Parts: sequence; structure tokens; C-alpha cells
Amino acid sequence: MHATSLVPRVEPSRLAVDFRLRQTNTLWVTMTQAPIGRSQYFSLDLLNDFRTLLLSLRESGATWVANGSPQPIHYFVLASAHPDYFSQGGDLSHFRECIRQQDKQALRDYSMLCLDMMYELCTVLNQQATTVALVAGRALGGGFETALSADYIIAEEHSEFGFPEILFGLFPCTGGMSLLARRVGVYQAERMMRSGRTYTATELQTLGVIDEVCQKGQGQSAVDAFIAIHSRRRKAHLMLQRARARMTPLDYDEMRLVVDEWVDAATALEPDDLRVMDMLIKMQRGRVLT
Repeated sequence: MHATSLVPRVEPSRLAVDFRLRQTNTLWVTMTQAPIGRSQYFSLDLLNDFRTLLLSLRESGATWVANGSPQPIHYFVLASAHPDYFSQGGDLSHFRECIRQQDKQALRDYSMLCLDMMYELCTVLNQQATTVALVAGRALGGGFETALSADYIIAEEHSEFGFPEILFGLFPCTGGMSLLARRVGVYQAERMMRSGRTYTATELQTLGVIDEVCQKGQGQSAVDAFIAIHSRRRKAHLMLQRARARMTPLDYDEMRLVVDEWVDAATALEPDDLRVMDMLIKMQRGRVLT
């Protein structure tokens, strides 16, 4: 993972990690539930925990110690413990404070942490393991981007997805265009981002963005069933996965340029845009509105 200026800190309570040796060497990583009345979002602490975990997986060659010895990770599943939100995306309150202070470096550091997390999932971990995003609830902004980082997306039927950034004069800053374009093409990805609308899981399955939709509360069972079938031809699937990655490579330099453009745009937002952001901050940090 590319280095940033933020120092990793480990707080196990923010990421629950469970290695299931009997389930075809599957590492389940669950973002733990946010305080009651608040949605799940990517705080700096959570991002640093992700960075620490992913760096350790890279250094270990995508292995996990179980039964006293390193075991290869065949599947990496990312989920959220929050009952209604996979993730509301970036920490808007942090963004707002950085904008108030015109602190471009802090905004860039945060965005690069997000970019590195997604890039690591897409280009390093998936060379050894198959990554799965299990979405139950809303996945907005950076939450949607994170789900798109996975090789497969399995969503419960009540889940909703969207890029709301255009509503306050911004755009996805850490790979949203590149990741979505891999699934639906550049022009369709741009149209979806310009609309600012929220899509249902079924709509995105029809578009080819989501791989499977299951009933509410059946997400874990759906992942178990997927792994049981996929693992029968795991090596062949992995080779196809690697070929897909080679044919649709992510350009880190281009994605970093998007981060820089996003920082410039964020620090130049108009008062009307900031008022919309303030409203969304109340939703994200206060009582969740549904």
C-alpha cells in the first residue's frame, strides 16, 4: 500500500476479524456497529485500522495464523455490523472542518488513505484471494466505492447504493469512476454519478454492478453458498479473476490526480453547497433519517 502521512493505530473494536478455516479459508472482516443513532462511516480511526490490517496481509502473503501455522486466505469477506448501513461513506464532519480551515493537506491525507485501501483490495489482495462485499443496508459515497473494490458484491434486497457527492458540488474522490466503469463502462458510470440518485440492489443487479441479491437477513447464508460453489473450481476462478484485473487495470496515478482535483474542488465549495453538506452531516452524525 502506498504510504501516507497518517500513523496507523489499532483498535480491535472497530474491525471484527474472524478466520474460518473450515469455510474454505475465509477471512471475515466486519466493520463494527457505530453508536446507536449513528450510521456507519469511515472515520480516520477506522481507515487506519483497515490500513494496518491490509498491510499485515500483504506482508504475510495473504495468510492468517490458525491452528498454530500460517494458512492461505482464499476468500476475504467485508461486511458491516450496523443493521441499516454498510457505510455512509467519508467522514463529512471531518471534511467540513478541513474546508473551514482550508487545510488541503488533511483532506488529501484522508482521501489517500481511502484510495490506498481500495487499491490494495483491487490490485494486491485479489491476486491471492477472492474478495466479497456483503452489503446489508445503504452503501453511499465511499461505502459504494468500497463495495466496488471487491471482486463480487452480494447485497440484501433492501440495500441501496449511490454517489450523493454531486448534491453538494463534489464527486467521488477515491476511485469511484474507475471502479464503476470496470462494471458498466465509462459513460454509464459518469451518468450514474451525475444523477446523485439512489439505486436499489435489484436495479444494480440488472445493470451488472451487483452480482447477487438475496432476501433481507440472508446475506451471510448467501455468501456461504457462493463460497461453497466458487471453491469447487477456485483455482480456475482465480485465474479468470487475475485475467480480468490485467485487462481492466486501475491507474493509480490517474486516481491520485482525481484526489488532487477533489481537494481543490472541496476547498472552493460555495455557501449553498456547504449548507447541503451541513444537512448531510446532521444525518450522518446525529439521528439517522430513513
